[in-house]
Formats: sequence, C-alpha cells, structure tokens
Amino acid sequence: MKTVLITRPKDQSKTLIKALQKYGLDYVLFPTIEIKPVVGWSLPVINDYKGIFFTSVNSVRFFFEPLISKHPNIASDLNSIKVYAVGKKTAEALHNYQVKTESLPSKAYATDLMAMISPDEIKDQKFLFIRGSLSLGIIPAEVKKCGGFCDEITVYANQAPVVEEHEKNRIKSLIKSGKIDCVVFTSPSTASNFFSLLHLQQLPQYIKIASIGETTSAALNDFKIKTDIMPSYSTAEGIAEAISGSFS
Repeated sequence: MKTVLITRPKDQSKTLIKALQKYGLDYVLFPTIEIKPVVGWSLPVINDYKGIFFTSVNSVRFFFEPLISKHPNIASDLNSIKVYAVGKKTAEALHNYQVKTESLPSKAYATDLMAMISPDEIKDQKFLFIRGSLSLGIIPAEVKKCGGFCDEITVYANQAPVVEEHEKNRIKSLIKSGKIDCVVFTSPSTASNFFSLLHLQQLPQYIKIASIGETTSAALNDFKIKTDIMPSYSTAEGIAEAISGSFS
C-alpha cells in the first residue's frame, strides 16, 4: 500500500483522506499551516458593490461564521449582487448558506474566473474581494486593470504551526526510511512551510510530489521541486484520483 503525506490542516483533510482511502492509499498527516480567523473586520454595505469574490472554502467559512448572528439577512443581501466563486467547493460552501453564484470557470483558478468576466462589466464598477492573509491579489489586480475598483476584506490568516521536535523527527524518519511514497501540497504556504519546518531543501527522488494546482506548483518550482502529479480540477477528490493513477 502506498502512503501519502498530507500537509493541509487536520480539520480540513477529511475529504482528502476519504478520497485517498477510496483508492486504497494510506496517509500520514503532517499539517504545515494553521488557518485562523481574523477579527475586527467590519461588513460594508453590500449593495454598494456590483459583485463579490470568494476564492476558497475558508474565505466563505470565515466570512459567514461571524456574521450569521449579527446579520441574519446576509445571504439575501449577497443574492442582490453578483457572487463569484473560483471553484466547485467554494460554490458549494456558498450554496450551503443559500447564496447563488455566477458560472464557474473550467479550472479553479482566479485567472480563469476573471477571464470569464467581460471588462465592460468591470469598468467603473465596485467589487468586494474576500481574502486570506496570503492572497496573491490576482482578482483586485485584474479588476483594477479593467478600470474597476476593488475593496478587500481579510477574514482569515495562514500561519505556520508550532510543531514539536519529536514530530518533525518522526516525519523525517519516515521520509528517510522510504515509508512515504508521495507528498501532497494544497497551497503555496503548505509547501514553503513544509521545507522550512523540516529544514529540508529536497526530497528523495522516489517520492512523488503532488500539487493541487498551478499556483502551488509555481511555489514548489521556487524550491527547485518538480511537480509530478497535478489534477485537471483542483479538488481533494481530483488530486486523490491523480495520485492513484500515478501509481497504477
């Protein structure tokens, strides 16, 4: 049985674990990021905006959780403007809050989403971008490029976790002894924090590197790490299937 090392947070790994097990793959958890809510932000007047952008399930979760009790009509307010989701999972999270979304891009990337929106729809219009602390800012930049305006709210922070030395040594021992067949990275920060936490520059060549998408692969490339596996669509199920296929 092949073993996959998962670097995403434990509470966000259930779907990936289930998908890996479906394909007969074992797993080891080594979270290299923590997701924390950002407090102190305030909700602007939603009707002041032409549309609002969500680029991850985390952006949906940490936007809605503090608002549900204070602003019970938030879903209705959002449904009065255009709501954009980068991928299927983000759209599903919004639908769970009874929020309708515009058409999804064929790939779960901010660039693909923005390519679907006519510049004429953006020019002179105001948009709201719900983001994490490490957002690359692609959507605000594209809105500005098209002559629009974009306000941003940071609702969650990505940070490296505090990891005990014995846990770092356990993971390094598993890698060194050949008990890890694949490492899966689901964001640029999972990749950068992984190598930083373990004080590694490379991994053994027999270990396959799986990336959730092009942005994460670009971050790996900065470490001179080649991506071996990348799904056609950036979901946990997609990457599990791609990993399984690489071993068949």
